[in-house]
Amino acid sequence: MAKRTKIELTQEEHMELQTIVRSTKIEARIAERAHIILCWHAGDSFVETRKKLGVSEVIINKWRKRFYEHRIDGLKDAPRSGKPAVYSAAQKARVIKLATEKPGQGYTHLSQRRIAEKAGMSQSKVQNLLKQADLKPHKVEYWCGKSTDPEFESKMLNIIGLYMNPPENALVLSVDEKTQIQALDRTQPLLPLKIGTPKRLTATYKRNGTVALLAALAVHKGEVTAKTIDKNNSHNFLIFLKDLYRKYPGKHLHIIADNLSLHKHQSIVDWVASKKRVTLHFTPTYSSWLNQIEIWFNIMTKDVLKGGVWKSRKQLIDQLMLYVKNYNEKRAKPFKWTYTGQPLTI
Repeated sequence: MAKRTKIELTQEEHMELQTIVRSTKIEARIAERAHIILCWHAGDSFVETRKKLGVSEVIINKWRKRFYEHRIDGLKDAPRSGKPAVYSAAQKARVIKLATEKPGQGYTHLSQRRIAEKAGMSQSKVQNLLKQADLKPHKVEYWCGKSTDPEFESKMLNIIGLYMNPPENALVLSVDEKTQIQALDRTQPLLPLKIGTPKRLTATYKRNGTVALLAALAVHKGEVTAKTIDKNNSHNFLIFLKDLYRKYPGKHLHIIADNLSLHKHQSIVDWVASKKRVTLHFTPTYSSWLNQIEIWFNIMTKDVLKGGVWKSRKQLIDQLMLYVKNYNEKRAKPFKWTYTGQPLTI
């Protein structure tokens, strides 16, 4: 490597090195290497760098050379040599058996440490064997089983038909509630996002009440109608349906809702029966995912609720309604249907 008193950095390299140094998540040895290069860029000599960072000139020279030859990638650990670990078939079978069987003794699952104790080997060996077998005993995924509704197919086809080919002069509305939205305040002020550090919230919080949000998605327009309610019951649901009826005069409303008992209350059945231009459609059992408003609720949760801080219930309500207003003005459009009807392979 040529002798240099200063290394030239691109703007991107300089920013990345500064980010590494400031990050609280990066390992100390990586941050130290980045600091050595920044000192070099600033024109510091070996002696000055050694005094600043408390590292030897051998270390300084090593990482200067690695950076000179490989740039940012040179600061990473080089791959280690040596033969891969070899495990017997019996060891593999023992670990796989322990990881996949019911643990007993009051446990609902076995950690790698407990598997290692039972198998009589180190935790690192267990970790390697589980990785080879693609087993992750520490993870749990949830899945939705097949609907038990005997009318699943007819209900499903009816709803998809409304999405794909709505009747003339009709408006398809996907309706549901998002309940128990908590107005959480934090015991300390929010720490804003910085380079190398995410936005931070205290783990301790104060509850300022809950809000339920009733929302209707006009499927073929993308427009959302929403209102907050104090209590999720059939009375408030009926009021919301009446609001929708008045908002869209002259249109036959096809309203899609899940089959909660409050959506089938006698007062709602009677009101729908009295209106010529309202038809209520229910998703099959365990199939609320067919309701497109769930997509919008997911978007709203990421945009508004995740990491939110509210001093009062009213502040939360005001933010929700402002979000709906801005969504309708700037982002509202129909969700694009992408499934082509081809059978999925297993």
